[in-house]
Amino acid sequence: MLLELHPKNPNPRDLKKVMDILDKDGVIILPTDTIYAMACRMDSKKGIERMSRIMGKKAEKVNYSLLCADLANISDVTSAIDKNVFRLLKNNLPGPFTFILKANNHVSKLFAGNKKTIGIRVPDNAIAQTIIKELGTPLVVSTIHHEDEIIEYMTDPEEIHEKFEYQVDLVINGGYGDNIPSTIIDCSGEEPIIIREGKGELVG
Repeated sequence: MLLELHPKNPNPRDLKKVMDILDKDGVIILPTDTIYAMACRMDSKKGIERMSRIMGKKAEKVNYSLLCADLANISDVTSAIDKNVFRLLKNNLPGPFTFILKANNHVSKLFAGNKKTIGIRVPDNAIAQTIIKELGTPLVVSTIHHEDEIIEYMTDPEEIHEKFEYQVDLVINGGYGDNIPSTIIDCSGEEPIIIREGKGELVG
């Protein structure tokens, strides 16, 4: 199913369709403030396993991230964050950044291989934010790649729907996506390190 959601003010009836799918271990594709992403509820082991199968990888080999609503949401899924890292998060979120943080025990157990770290995003996108807040739990996400070697990411929701129509339960049309991924900052060590330059300029 391809569902068009208003980018600023999603229709409550349409939003309920999204919630119903996610609450039943469903897998969706949604826009973020960077590129489109495949997603399920953080606490849906069936959804995570299904996403891995769709991508043709073992669950422990997929670099999943969590889409969170805000800083409070982040503290629910990570170990203690030191004040310098917290300041970095506060200065740059919501925004097009993925911060790699130490996962708490609860989150580690949700993933195959008990992941010790997890990528965290707080997207500056009204559709993604509305879904996360309405759901009341973060989303597990993985980016949608293009088969073309030159065009790395898929940006057209109709093209995404055409490719994944029979693999996912819903594709949300929130307009054309970006083809520049988030900047990734590894904050799991002693000092934050930028490991991928992407969209956005990091504010220290």
